[in-house]
Amino acid sequence: MSTSGVNSATTRSNCPEDLHDCTNMNGGIQTGAKVLTDFIAKNVNSPKSISLIIFITDGRPTIGETNSSKIVANTKEVNKGQFCLYSIGIGKDVDFKLLERLSVENCGVLWKIPEEEDASLLLKGFYDQIGTPVLSDIEIGYSKRRAAYTTQNVYANYFNGSEIVIAGKLLNTSSSDLHVQVSARTSDKTVLLETDVPVSKNGDILHKEITSAEEGIQENGNYIERLWGYLTIKELLKTRMKSNSVKKREALTDQAKNLSVAYHFLTPVTTLKLEQDMNVQDPLTDISHNPSDESFRELPPVLQEQSRATGSSSKTRKKMKVSISKTSVDGDPHFVVDFPLSNITVCFNIDGEPDDILRLVSDNKHSGVTVNGKLIGAPAPVNGHKKQRTYFSALTILVTKPVRAYIEATPSRVILDSKDRLVLPCDKTATVESQGLLITLNANSNITVTIQDTISFVILFHQYKNPAPFQRNHLGFYIANSKGLSANTHGLLGQFLYTSVKIATSPTSTSSMLSQPDQEEQYLQAHNETASAMLKVKGHVIPVMKKQRKINNGKEQVDCWFVKNNAARLIDGEYKDYLVSHPFDSETPAWLTNELNETVMDSAK
Repeated sequence: MSTSGVNSATTRSNCPEDLHDCTNMNGGIQTGAKVLTDFIAKNVNSPKSISLIIFITDGRPTIGETNSSKIVANTKEVNKGQFCLYSIGIGKDVDFKLLERLSVENCGVLWKIPEEEDASLLLKGFYDQIGTPVLSDIEIGYSKRRAAYTTQNVYANYFNGSEIVIAGKLLNTSSSDLHVQVSARTSDKTVLLETDVPVSKNGDILHKEITSAEEGIQENGNYIERLWGYLTIKELLKTRMKSNSVKKREALTDQAKNLSVAYHFLTPVTTLKLEQDMNVQDPLTDISHNPSDESFRELPPVLQEQSRATGSSSKTRKKMKVSISKTSVDGDPHFVVDFPLSNITVCFNIDGEPDDILRLVSDNKHSGVTVNGKLIGAPAPVNGHKKQRTYFSALTILVTKPVRAYIEATPSRVILDSKDRLVLPCDKTATVESQGLLITLNANSNITVTIQDTISFVILFHQYKNPAPFQRNHLGFYIANSKGLSANTHGLLGQFLYTSVKIATSPTSTSSMLSQPDQEEQYLQAHNETASAMLKVKGHVIPVMKKQRKINNGKEQVDCWFVKNNAARLIDGEYKDYLVSHPFDSETPAWLTNELNETVMDSAK
């Protein structure tokens, strides 16, 4: 099944010469709808496809039809229920309320792209979600004698990787089964599925699952019932948005308000009241609520806990001590790898290019964790030995188990995208816990990310008040706990977590380390190396020299064996093998997959 889409950005035809940037929203949508309608008419005998309009804009309607209600009415008229409209607003100068109405009235959704975000990456993420349609015209029905008060059960489209969640109340609990009927359409046929779902036969198991889900929220009531409340409130707010009747809107507002209060949700129709001495001022910075926003969220667990606390003062808050390991990459960028079993520390530099994105840790297949870092460039100091400097301007931690989430850190803010999306400014102190992730942010200092209690990363913020020309605000990355990472972990840092090394400083011991003396000698001569010692790692013997490195903002000095030439022969492959296409890339490259498979085969022999 394919999508037929029209990317109708903003139509700027007939724009007066004195206005350099005009937006004809109505005209853009009308043009897109006509193109799509003509396509459908010409391909009426071809396999049915899912037709969508993706409307992208960074402004408000300024020419043509500018009345919001008329734009919505015109769109519904030209659409006639043939296709869904997905709106994407980029930046701050956007009428998001109008875009949301357009989407809600036409079975689509609204995406917001903040001005400071990388629009190309977020647009790719959007397309990844809607790029593979699987079903359309989905309707899920239940026996009326067994289920009531069900939430939305009719959906226009179902895309690969998405989900449909329906909540309701079971009637006649003495019956052991619930009859479910699902009808939908694929590209070439209509599908009808029917089954009886056991609801009491495995009652003990179901009870255990619900009890487990309700842990920690006893005072807010049944978890499944709260899910029903959450979905119902969303539907009430959408219906309110589409209604033109004042009385109906007031009635829908009252219903949504009552449910919000009953189930403890912060919504556009409720307010959050905090006592003056409550210790919540930092987290609130990132959960500011816009009453005009039709979306809503549940209070994050950390805020719920703090909002119930009394008698605590922010003056008593202290920065938590953070455990920093030697295994790290910091500065320009200087890599340090600790081999505790061998009691040896190795260091190396990577001379990258600005905008390069490097794979630092890769264990997506096993623990579900990937870490990527993006470089930023700066001029080299006068009389320096380098042509330019590079630093990490952003670090992205991707998690796929047990749920998908990511943490993106820059020197100014941290984004957590999990159950909710939170933006935490780096000048605030906050703690957030969400679905196996624990984020501890110390203002203007560092952030600790703990995953499933077995993996911990520490990111240091390096900020300059009066930077020199060769300085840039940047980040340092430290692996504090790697117990949850598998033996197949890779990446510029990850590949050394389970590796042992040997060092030899005398000629006799050096000779004994050479498995292929002639080849090793040829390598040394070819690179004109003079080494104070030899390092044996992964079957290679590498010339090294003694150096010192400062880590943790210069608070610790580490003695290490330095490997030259961009860590040649120390790291698997070459520098270019660790480049990824974008910060959210978690795929294992083919060359590494083959290498890991060979390693497994060798160990099995």
